[in-house]
Amino acid sequence: MSNKEGSGAFKKRKNDNFSRPQKKDERGNAVDVSSPVIIAFKSFQQELDIRHDKYERLVKLGRDITIESKRTIFLLHRVLSEPNKDEVLTEAEAKLAAVRQKIKQIAQELEGEDMHQYHRAFTPGLQEYVEAVTFLHFITTKSLVCLEDINRQLIFEDIVKIQDANTSEPLDGPLSSSTDKEQTKPSMLSVQITPVDYLLGVADLTGELMRLCIGSVGNGDIDTPFELSQFLREIFDGFSYIGNTGPYEISRKLHTLKQSLAKVENACYTLKVRGSEIPKHMLADLFSSKSELIEHDDGIS
Repeated sequence: MSNKEGSGAFKKRKNDNFSRPQKKDERGNAVDVSSPVIIAFKSFQQELDIRHDKYERLVKLGRDITIESKRTIFLLHRVLSEPNKDEVLTEAEAKLAAVRQKIKQIAQELEGEDMHQYHRAFTPGLQEYVEAVTFLHFITTKSLVCLEDINRQLIFEDIVKIQDANTSEPLDGPLSSSTDKEQTKPSMLSVQITPVDYLLGVADLTGELMRLCIGSVGNGDIDTPFELSQFLREIFDGFSYIGNTGPYEISRKLHTLKQSLAKVENACYTLKVRGSEIPKHMLADLFSSKSELIEHDDGIS
C-alpha cells in the first residue's frame, strides 16, 4: 500500500471518529456516547437512581410509622391515670389506623418489587408498630396477639384505573372526559410482618409492660403486677426456646427481656412481703431504686 493510500485511510478513520457523538470525561479523554457500553451503563445508572429514590421514600415512611407508633404507646400509658379508659383506647385505635395508612403507602411502593430488597429501610417502623399493637391488645384482652392477626390487618384494597379501549366518543364531545374512558378495579396490597420483626416487637413490648407494672403500683393497683409477672414469664420461656439459634437481634434483646422480668418479679415480691408495711404512695419509689440496683448488678449502668 502506497503512502498516499495509507494517508487516505487514516483520514477516513479520523473523520469517522469525529462524526460520532463524543464528550469528554473527567480526565479530558473523548468518550463515545453512542457506544453500547456507555448506553448500557446509562441504563444501569437510571435503574439505580430509581431504586435509591424508592429506598429513601421507604426510609421516610418507616420513620413516620415509628414516630406515630411511639405516640400511641405513650398514649396507652395514660390508661392508668385517665378516668375514662375507653376514650384513650378509642384514640389509640384511631392512631393505629393512621399508621396502617402509612404502611399502605409502603405496600404501594413495593408493588411489583421484592420486599426483602428494601426491608431494612422500614423494619424499625414495623417493629415499633408491632409493639404498639401488642400493647393495645394486652391492655384490652390481657393476651398476646398472634402474627397472623397482625398481618390480617395489613391487607389493603387499592383502586387501579384501567383504560377503556372500546370507547369511541370524540374528544371534543360534550360528554367526553377522562373518566368516560377509564374503568377501575380493586387491587389487593399487603405488607407482611416477618417473624423476626414480630419477635423483636414483642421483645420491646416487655419494657412497656414493666413500666405499666410500676405505674399501676404507684396508682395503688396491686393485682396488675402479678398478672404482668405471669405474662412476662410465659414470654420469656418462649424466647428461651429460641436461645442462640435465632438472629443476633433477638439474642441481644433477650437480656433486656430478662431484666424487665426481674423488675416485675421484684415488684411482686415487695408487694407480697412488705406491701402491708409500706405506704402505697412510696412503693413506686422503692421499685425504682431497686430497679437501679438490678441494672447495676447486671452491668447495664
